[in-house]
Amino acid sequence: MSTIIYPSPIFGPVHSRRLGISLGINLMPADGKICTFNCIYCECGLNEDYRPTLPRPTRECVAERLEAKLQEMTAAGQLPDVLTFAGNGEPTCHPHFAEIIDDTIRLRNQYCPKAKVSVLSNATMIHHPKVHDALMRVDNNIQKLDTIDPLYINKVDQPVIPYDVNQVIERLKAFQGHVIIQTMFMGGEKESGDRRQETVDNTGDAFVNPWLEAVKAIQPQQVMIYTIDRETPTKGLLKATHEQLDQIRDRVIAAGIPCSASY
Repeated sequence: MSTIIYPSPIFGPVHSRRLGISLGINLMPADGKICTFNCIYCECGLNEDYRPTLPRPTRECVAERLEAKLQEMTAAGQLPDVLTFAGNGEPTCHPHFAEIIDDTIRLRNQYCPKAKVSVLSNATMIHHPKVHDALMRVDNNIQKLDTIDPLYINKVDQPVIPYDVNQVIERLKAFQGHVIIQTMFMGGEKESGDRRQETVDNTGDAFVNPWLEAVKAIQPQQVMIYTIDRETPTKGLLKATHEQLDQIRDRVIAAGIPCSASY
């Protein structure tokens, strides 16, 4: 199994399918994964297989390393399109997430004012006022909503903290449009606890119709749909087809919401 554990606190730049030339900011330890989800498709592997021994980087360390990298990229004449909070787990779990966002915006304004600040999040911490307010200050507040089916969420996203999708939808609505919804569509099967094969296909109308109604209620500035791009820790998962993603994308666009599909 091929698993990616990202350096911390700065990695890249890398080319993102959705965001362009992206300089990554990883607020998790450099030797493992900490996440409030345990997604069966995560390129960083399952939580239990990559438990870290190192601490999270401090606010001061993140700012120092980010500034040093931006100085290096400025000297090389290669500025990033985006500064992206991602990496080995959920960035908004960092106890100083809001302050780190402020530091990042300050450094962005100083070194690469045209770059966007993006956060890739699973929406599990957006009920915290400081997290919500910090996300309102970034350019691309990208929040995961793979489905609104609780059984599917427990089977595929596997939250490790209490997660009520209806409450999450209400909190996504509270961004008042300053949010981008990101959704993974895929097919295939996974083995259940009793060794039966369970479908994980969320591309059909039974999943897409209620998801689309939730998206309409949230009224995001954009929707990003995508599918598996790398090897997954759980076997049996399949990429959604171009045709499936195109059909879903076109339905979102028909509802008046910009939508992109990454294959």
